[in-house]
Amino acid sequence: MALKQVASGAEIDEKLAALLTNANAVRAIASAVEGTIGPKGLNTLLVDRFGDVTITNDGVTILTKMDVNHPAARMVINVARAQEQEVGDGTTTATIMAGALLTEGVNQAVRGVPVTRIIEGVKLGIRKAIEEVEARSRPVSGVDDPVLRRVAYVSGREQEDIADLAVRAAALVGREKLLDRSFKLSDTVVAKAGAENEVFLGVIVDKQRTNKEMPKEVAPVRVLVVDDALEPEEIEEEALGTEAGFNRYMQLQEEFRANVRKVISLGVNLVVVDRGVDEVAEEMFTDAGVMVLQRVSSRELRQVAEHTGARAVKRTALRKEPAELEKYLGAADRAYEDEKLEHVRVLGGRGKPMATILVGAATQEVVGERERIAKDATSAVQAAVRGGVVAGGGAIELAVSREVEKLRASVRGMAAYGVDCVAEALKKPLSQIVANAGFNPLEKVGDVMAAQVERGSDSLAVDCDTGEVVDMYEAGVLDPTPVKTYALRAAGEIAEAILRIDTIIKKKDEGGPGQQGGEEGAAGEDEPDF
Repeated sequence: MALKQVASGAEIDEKLAALLTNANAVRAIASAVEGTIGPKGLNTLLVDRFGDVTITNDGVTILTKMDVNHPAARMVINVARAQEQEVGDGTTTATIMAGALLTEGVNQAVRGVPVTRIIEGVKLGIRKAIEEVEARSRPVSGVDDPVLRRVAYVSGREQEDIADLAVRAAALVGREKLLDRSFKLSDTVVAKAGAENEVFLGVIVDKQRTNKEMPKEVAPVRVLVVDDALEPEEIEEEALGTEAGFNRYMQLQEEFRANVRKVISLGVNLVVVDRGVDEVAEEMFTDAGVMVLQRVSSRELRQVAEHTGARAVKRTALRKEPAELEKYLGAADRAYEDEKLEHVRVLGGRGKPMATILVGAATQEVVGERERIAKDATSAVQAAVRGGVVAGGGAIELAVSREVEKLRASVRGMAAYGVDCVAEALKKPLSQIVANAGFNPLEKVGDVMAAQVERGSDSLAVDCDTGEVVDMYEAGVLDPTPVKTYALRAAGEIAEAILRIDTIIKKKDEGGPGQQGGEEGAAGEDEPDF
């Protein structure tokens, strides 16, 4: 579906120059990830200016780590980020679909179809496609539904151990937690070189004890979570030069020691701190047998608080009366430092159930990719619980494309050509999957379309090992419905936004008065390189 060639720029309306430029940039982005889709997709090697290498076939990783300057290309990457944050998967499909939609849209514009009519038809087609996907969705009965294992296996790039970890974690946290929009199962994934695969109820803090003289293990746990520095209040240096200022400093120091003693008297034996810990407090906690973890990430701090039922406090809250301060403490069965993996585990919290997925890796070089795969698998499992599943392998898109083609007959005017764009773009996922598997995409797409009509089944696609047409449900190739619908919506939004760009103008330099501004140029002049 390459952009149609034209004899010269003079043969194209000048207003299409910006569209061609932007569409080519998006196609370049799509080309960078389309070779990774499907079970036979290959990896991409990313190299930074220091020579550090990342090898992956994770779409959002490739997109976000690419060196991209073109504004239209950056738009695609931003939408991919949004999809990753919302449903955690499907960025490659969204990007490929966006590239195909724009290619078809440009081809129609070159033929003389007004861009506004193309956009109108694309919106109609995308809306119809989403409706048809949702109509074919099958619900997931619960966290013990075997369908989830297949979803995790497909999204986890056919890695059995990671698929097992994902479904076990889903079962531990439960359906109610998975349906919570503020909770992401993928946030529970931790990858470590030399670790054994494990799922447990608890959280990992990727820090070691502040002082090696502190206990390696405490049980049962009473925890204080400090979303602040655990230090005395500061006083300005100028004030220290006065007697009143020095007296105030000494008063603050004594108040701080009294607050630390108060915390110890409440039976607290684990203190988790966002920032640094004062040396005096460290010494006092060490003498009292309290484990202290400092400079803990905000995500891990929040997880500890949720799992143990603690309420994070600022250091000023330590002035409260003991009975009042006790309400902010959390509890757990056990906390211990794993010296080999250099982290602390907090287990059996009294707050919200929190599962941690520990993914092992043989070497440090593959830790990142193992973590990305596990995050994809867990995101897919959670999305499936929320919104059900559809046939994967490009089957659902191809089936929906037929329904979009039927819509064309009811669309009046030139908007019908925009509907055509959507129908053609929906064939792209299956086409690219079979191409990556080494088969002729035109032949296989035709075979599948004929088989779906003949057998009356919307779940038929291609077995990438044999090239045969098979039922994706029977083969266990399933995708979460929200991933598909969000990818369609995202692709439509990208296509519409870029199709609407009529002119590219270089902005003048707004760095300050007296600086020479850049000249405004017509479309195609001085646009950033990809």
